[in-house]
Amino acid sequence: MYSFRSLGHYLKHTDLYLLIVALCCSTYGGILVYSATYSMEESSKYLLIQSISVLIGIVAFVVTSLFDLEELSRYWKFFFVANILFQMLLFTPLGFSEGGNTSWLRFGSIGIQPGEVGKVIFIFTFAAHLAQEFDRMNHWKTLLGLGIHLLIIVGAVVLPSSDMGVGLSYIFIFIVMLFGAGLSLKWFAGGLVVIVASIPFIWKIISGFRLDRILVLFDPAINETVAWQTEKSKVAIGAGQIFGSGFLQGSQMQHSNFPGKHTDFIFAVAGEEFGLVGCLLVLALLSLLILRLFYVSYTANTTFSSLMIIGIAGMFLSQTFENILMCIGMFPVVGITLPLFSYGGSSVITMYIALGIAAGVRMREKPNWLK
Repeated sequence: MYSFRSLGHYLKHTDLYLLIVALCCSTYGGILVYSATYSMEESSKYLLIQSISVLIGIVAFVVTSLFDLEELSRYWKFFFVANILFQMLLFTPLGFSEGGNTSWLRFGSIGIQPGEVGKVIFIFTFAAHLAQEFDRMNHWKTLLGLGIHLLIIVGAVVLPSSDMGVGLSYIFIFIVMLFGAGLSLKWFAGGLVVIVASIPFIWKIISGFRLDRILVLFDPAINETVAWQTEKSKVAIGAGQIFGSGFLQGSQMQHSNFPGKHTDFIFAVAGEEFGLVGCLLVLALLSLLILRLFYVSYTANTTFSSLMIIGIAGMFLSQTFENILMCIGMFPVVGITLPLFSYGGSSVITMYIALGIAAGVRMREKPNWLK
């Protein structure tokens, strides 16, 4: 654990860059959430909950940055099992269905999304597993074990919740971490061949509205109900043009019953009310955060720490791509939040915890002359 001497000492050694950029994202996100919920009942509660979540997130950032997870990495199997059991709680009476997916645990008025929190635990356990097998990574037996690690966790997340969007994020993180670890490109090529060959079988398994979510990307007329959200989002972003219609002035967001505009489609709010400039600002802030995470990974002292931060960068990268592509009609609507911008306590706090882990790695980095 990092020795906490004083607030000044902490601020001098922590990665303030990560915290400052994250707070800029949260501030802009708060403005967008306020606008998106302005015409909704009890609109003020959304900004209040979001603000409280950010404050809790800042505390979580500081606390997690003080712990050296390297010391706990030897116990990764315990955390692996704990993560599975955590996801299985959705099968209990605590599981709560919202938006068609049982993705939430409810404790009175407090909701926790295990799939979101579980991402950080997965990144920790997979980084420890990968570091343990690092020298044998390109052996097929090692890859089989790593693949089983992923499949078990994705199964634990998707089976109780039916939340394919969160499941896809785990898969993307897995791929980014393997790439960052230096897995031979021949294995990626082989994996791509297997995926392409499996499409006909997967196609038969997918049915109903899940299949329609894919098909409407090519022809919205196939299911206009399923395509409605995406079409509205595209209209909103297009209507914003260069500089947007103005704060609280977006006709699609302010004067229509648009479900998910404050969560999954917050990017469309930025597009309509602040235009291309507002969208580019979202992209710029998240890009700065992701690039910094890759830099922290590059300068980390150990293989485990480096892989863990690569996983965190992969988490931000996957959610950013999935969410924005979803909003512009190039990816199925899978219910994934835009990191630090979308409304949602579990998502916001999880992101700050992840950034706190990265800040902790940065604090424990040795000066060049000691390496």
